[in-house]
Amino acid sequence: MPAVELRDVEVRIAGRRILGPLDLAIEPGERWMLLGPNGSGKTTLLRVIGAWRHPSAGRATVLGRRLGRTDLRELRAGIGHVSHAVGDSLEPGLDALDVVLTGRESTLAAWPFQVTDAERAAALGALESVGCGGLARRPLMQCSQGERQRVLLARARFGRRALLLLDEPAAGLDLPGREDLLRVIDGMSDDNETAVVMATHHLDEVPASATHGALLRGGALIAAGPVEDALTTENLERCFGLRLRVERSGGRWFASAE
Repeated sequence: MPAVELRDVEVRIAGRRILGPLDLAIEPGERWMLLGPNGSGKTTLLRVIGAWRHPSAGRATVLGRRLGRTDLRELRAGIGHVSHAVGDSLEPGLDALDVVLTGRESTLAAWPFQVTDAERAAALGALESVGCGGLARRPLMQCSQGERQRVLLARARFGRRALLLLDEPAAGLDLPGREDLLRVIDGMSDDNETAVVMATHHLDEVPASATHGALLRGGALIAAGPVEDALTTENLERCFGLRLRVERSGGRWFASAE
């Protein structure tokens, strides 16, 4: 069963089509990169995949449940999110460990019921897996931007989510912070059950572990498929609307204008 299956999906706002129509199928364990310039529809597509926006037309099935015919609260419990919007919406004052624990129910605040010792141990293990074990009792707002993003990644993975969505997770990070984050994302590549979808508009933010790519421009899907087939120079030039010099080294992509 695909983790995500979109058929003829469109999103319209005030009668204006901002996404689609498009078809996309994402299998468990695949690691998809959504690339495109600002305003290309990446975040809108993530919101459909994350069950936060219904399509205006077409059929969207996520984790085996068709949007419009399922309990969205139950569906969202199987989806992890990493974005600056999530970090900004969390209850102020939470330390890193409590932030991870909120991922159990995908809440934005510490819940009123009891947390078991086993759950705390698992949350600490999630922090350690992203290199933030020493930050467990540090308030999230006192962490660096890169540390915050890795803590949010631990939160999103807590509870073994079947689908993980990353909305420009490296935005605003300096070079060390970006590379630390991508190293953690690459370290998740042995997970053959969780599907990952990451949006970015920077080719050099695509981790080496990416398996598939989808290019968006003006809400339309320019190319989609295995990463080597999708991220070609020709496709990237069509996507970003300029002549490019594209190189690949060590599994990473780099581009500059000609």
